[in-house]
Amino acid sequence: MTMLNNLKPHERLDELHRNGYYIIQNPEKFCFGMDAVLLSGFARVKKRERVLDLGTGTGIIPILLEAKTEGEHFTGLEIQEESADMARRSVKLNHLEERIDIVTGDIKDASGLFGASSFDVITTNPPYMIGSHGLSSDSQAKAVARHELLCTLGDVLAESARLLKPKGRFYMVHRPFRLAEIMFKMVQCGIEPKRMQLVYPFVDKEPNMVLIEGLRGGNSRLKVEKPLIVYREKDVYTDEIYDIYGY
Repeated sequence: MTMLNNLKPHERLDELHRNGYYIIQNPEKFCFGMDAVLLSGFARVKKRERVLDLGTGTGIIPILLEAKTEGEHFTGLEIQEESADMARRSVKLNHLEERIDIVTGDIKDASGLFGASSFDVITTNPPYMIGSHGLSSDSQAKAVARHELLCTLGDVLAESARLLKPKGRFYMVHRPFRLAEIMFKMVQCGIEPKRMQLVYPFVDKEPNMVLIEGLRGGNSRLKVEKPLIVYREKDVYTDEIYDIYGY
């Protein structure tokens, strides 16, 4: 593993269990979570489609989608240069330079960077918390990833509507407590909610994630998929989760 020599202080190399791929992460900054992996399993990417991941962090979603789908090209947009640099080095480590581009930039400027109607699919795992609500003394990188400090849900949806081709698909993982706001703002921006799945940590607990698919310019019809249960028992995933992770 020649890239081991290029790791910066506090960085580590994690195996993704897909195509022999690895990802570079710094646990002192921010590491991807289950939400990103579940989004990569929920999103549908077809042959010859071009995909943009908004707020890509260290590039986990483009790398997983490249491994799992037949999409033509994947782009990750990330505002924090340190995370974008890790993403670029992971792309190079996995020899994916011709398949994945990592761009440093602001989600609010995305349609200016890439042009309107330029992607078939958009994915995003945006900050869940509104403003500084619940903000702790975590690192700036973690704060930006978790809280709407640099962009809001409205920003993500408005830019996605501009970036998607007509009938292009939008995929997002978020928190159920904001579901009414999510649905309202999607419709407001011209992205019609088409498919939804709630994620439950255990079968007898409340859902803590929601996966949503939207269609730019779609008709009003929403399919609610069966619940996704994460754990069969403590520390034991359900078969569905093992399948998504590729174990």
